[in-house]
Amino acid sequence: MNDFWIILVGALVASSCSVLGCFLIVRKMTLIGDAISHSVLPGIVLAFLITGTRDSVPMLIGAAALGLLTVFLIQLFQSSGVQSDAAIGIVFTSLFATGIVLVSLYTQQIDFDLEHVLYGEIAYTPWNTMTIGGIEAGPKAVWIVGSCLILNLILIFAFFKQFKLVSFDPALAAAMGIPVLLFHYLLMSLISLTTVASFDSVGSILVVGMLIIPAATAYLLSDRLSGMIKVSIVIGVLSSIIGYYSATILDASISGCMVSAAASLFGLAFLFSPSHGLVSRFLKRRRSKEMHA
Repeated sequence: MNDFWIILVGALVASSCSVLGCFLIVRKMTLIGDAISHSVLPGIVLAFLITGTRDSVPMLIGAAALGLLTVFLIQLFQSSGVQSDAAIGIVFTSLFATGIVLVSLYTQQIDFDLEHVLYGEIAYTPWNTMTIGGIEAGPKAVWIVGSCLILNLILIFAFFKQFKLVSFDPALAAAMGIPVLLFHYLLMSLISLTTVASFDSVGSILVVGMLIIPAATAYLLSDRLSGMIKVSIVIGVLSSIIGYYSATILDASISGCMVSAAASLFGLAFLFSPSHGLVSRFLKRRRSKEMHA
């Protein structure tokens, strides 16, 4: 049964991240996901210091606040003439470093360590259970990450047209009366919430892999955004299953193997994608030369 819960948590994390990752890919903002996943650390630490608990709600609020602050500062620096990649690098490294300092100063004697925040440990999730009405309801991570996935899907489905227009043509979206900044910050808030919800299972560094790799793989396999989202979820679930059993065979990190499995699937798509794969394009060029020979 523990195997099932671990795979389920991995699949939920991958699916929740990949849905949002598709929009980062089409908007060419993948580094924003990396920035948010690191810069929410001070928000998590401050929420812990203020409340004295590692309950999910304060953590989510702290992470969302720092995620929005990250996006605001990046936008502020970019509008002031700082290059986009430089603005992202400055903001996320500064906030991440601040989080590390806070951890080292105030949480040394408490069950809150940097390694836990960065790497997580998905193997322990089946034992961290939730009780509802005196009845054990399964691992807490399933409920937390599952709730994030449902929230992401509901908002993306409800405002799919707006998110799509803002992602592909923000000028047209603004001309049509769509509040571009509102949907931009809504997407960033969802990324912040999903990131911190995944900390206990895969940690902040590995969230970046699940946020980008399944979506990037789906980008090579689908020419429609709706299809890309569906394919990315499938890739995320497959990565979790393959990664878990690979980790069992190799006696290695489960979350690390899951991301490695996602990277392997990306490599296959990069080589053999019908439209964009290196092998496919080589064969097409070869057939074209033979036809004109």
